[in-house]
Amino acid sequence: RKEYVDLYVNYMFNKSVQKPFEDFMQGFLRGCPARNWKMFFPEELQVLLQGHTTFDWRLLEKNVTYRQYRRLDKTIRNFWSVFHKLPEEEKKKFLAFLSGSDRITGYGLEHFRFRIADPQVENPDEVCPYASTCYFILFLPR
Repeated sequence: RKEYVDLYVNYMFNKSVQKPFEDFMQGFLRGCPARNWKMFFPEELQVLLQGHTTFDWRLLEKNVTYRQYRRLDKTIRNFWSVFHKLPEEEKKKFLAFLSGSDRITGYGLEHFRFRIADPQVENPDEVCPYASTCYFILFLPR
């Protein structure tokens, strides 16, 4: 029985996908030659391809710039007060809302910058916050 299980597992995880994997690898290496990847340690390559998944949220707050706002404005203080009380998963959802991804590219949060801007609408109570994911701008009505 053990030999049968070993052969079956080998077939399912290796033999049955060997040709499609070789085709994928050939195409992948055509666009991303292996010599370019050899300079990275596995952990570095994982961060480069997947991005960071753990964050120092205070550093995120520190790196924000403001347009039509100041850091000590009541709206901004309220925003950060609520943000820091959110569970980790909700903070990542905010990151996805802002940037289109719940991860930060390989450079990390110390290099991630976003802006909070006042959309300057006539009636701020009728406008929800929205984001420009291309430019990392959160439009936050007063």
